[in-house]
Amino acid sequence: MNFLAWIILGLIAGFIGSKIVNKSGEGVLLDIVLGIVGAFLGGFLFNQFGAPGVSGLNLYSLLVAVVGSVLFLIIYHAIFRRRV
Repeated sequence: MNFLAWIILGLIAGFIGSKIVNKSGEGVLLDIVLGIVGAFLGGFLFNQFGAPGVSGLNLYSLLVAVVGSVLFLIIYHAIFRRRV
């Protein structure tokens, strides 16, 4: 996948993942970063279970990236939870 496709997939996956986890989003830049990291995490996890990972800019890859970004966001919020 080219760089622009990773950015687009990361933005969409990060936005959807943020909405699923905390309903407010993290901001555009952090959504992109979390989505791209989530795509890598989701691709790695799916490969470990015998399913193909991110294969291009399609719905299956978006699903893999969203699953990865949700998992990454849960871990992120567990580590960096705001203390009041």
